[in-house]
Amino acid sequence: MSHDERIAQTLAAFEAAMDRFTARVSAVPADQAQRPGPDGEWSVAQITWHVAVTNEGFAGLVNGTRPLARAPEPEFVETPFGDIQAIIPDKLEAPDMFQPPADATMADVLPRLNASRAAFVDAYTALAEERAGWTIKSILGLLTLYQVGDWAAAHVARHNAQAKRRLGPSS
Repeated sequence: MSHDERIAQTLAAFEAAMDRFTARVSAVPADQAQRPGPDGEWSVAQITWHVAVTNEGFAGLVNGTRPLARAPEPEFVETPFGDIQAIIPDKLEAPDMFQPPADATMADVLPRLNASRAAFVDAYTALAEERAGWTIKSILGLLTLYQVGDWAAAHVARHNAQAKRRLGPSS
């Protein structure tokens, strides 16, 4: 697959996941969105905050403002993302910087979610082919910047499912 095809495919997956997530969470009444779940589960507003901040982090990895990507070692071979995704546990603990504040509100987080979406799309659209194969060490292992896009789309989809569970079957 060419660089342009890979970028287009990843952006399409990310945008589709963001469309579904944004539609779900923006329809939730403000008071319901702030209500934490049983056993201290994140509220819908907190889930939304987490997705926005994580999108910002992914955008920073891709555009270099979070300068963690490095040229790959000569022997590096990219693991197919499907193989990586297959071993992700059902529950991951987000690092501290991605833990939402208890007082997150939809009024605050929806604009940030939209801005994070635009930042990610801009970063990924501008990703140069020679940099796209650079790697980062992550909780999922060694990933290329191409795979950061795969992870971003999967991350949004994962939290859309979480929000759906939080809101109940009628959502």
